[in-house]
Amino acid sequence: MNIYVAEKSGFCFGVKKAIDIAKENVLEGKIFTFGPLIHNNQVIEKLKDMGIEPIDSLDKVKNGKVIIRSHGIPLSTYEEAQSFNIEIIDATCPYVRKVQKLAEKYHSEGYQIVILGDKNHPEIIGINGWCENSAIIIPNHEDLDKIRGLESLCIICQTTFSHKEYDIIVKELNLDNSLVFNTICSATSERQEACLELAKNVDIMFVIGGKHSSNTKKLYSICLEECPCTYHIETKEDLYKIDFKNCSNSEKIGVTAGASTPDWIIYEVIDKLENEGEVIINGKL
Repeated sequence: MNIYVAEKSGFCFGVKKAIDIAKENVLEGKIFTFGPLIHNNQVIEKLKDMGIEPIDSLDKVKNGKVIIRSHGIPLSTYEEAQSFNIEIIDATCPYVRKVQKLAEKYHSEGYQIVILGDKNHPEIIGINGWCENSAIIIPNHEDLDKIRGLESLCIICQTTFSHKEYDIIVKELNLDNSLVFNTICSATSERQEACLELAKNVDIMFVIGGKHSSNTKKLYSICLEECPCTYHIETKEDLYKIDFKNCSNSEKIGVTAGASTPDWIIYEVIDKLENEGEVIINGKL
């Protein structure tokens, strides 16, 4: 059994920045984060142990600082914090900030903002809040009827949007008198490309990351297209919950991880596979 790890895996720049900011400020008093800092339950629990608590409303802050998570927030939330005299520590990912500014700029110039992504994801909710919540949100190419025939569009993407979906959408639309910005971040692009190539050449693929992590779920779907024996797991314990009976050929094992997955979780999975992989997957030594 050989284990191969995708060249680009784990924490991206924006997530690492947010975690570092939280740790740097924890000794200066009570620290809150507006929503979970990142989409990884294990990391959130460790932050709680350090005294960093996620909140879902600013009126819950009596004193202390509030960290804006990497996904960003609507413009109105900054204004609300200011009205409450709450100190904000901004850990918005620079790639997300760029998308927010594009939404704000071109909305003010009269363009109809179109965001490619998941309407329920906090990043999209935040971006929409920079154009007065007026954006049309398109999850995939099957939903393009919402914008067919419209002019003066400004199309932007969730930073973790699928490159494949983006290419299909741009190809299908008549974009005369419209603007298109590929705002998929480089970390997302690199992870998607790396996991795709690895999945083509292994028997089993493990994608490690939070169940609510958008970029991890996209990595899973990309790998699944190339490797039918692809599994989305959060930790090494999930390995024992998988029925591998249809994946008996397991000479080559691939591993990748979402941008919110810390190295220690990746290492634990690899260590478990290296030491107990034959038992877990094949049920024999």
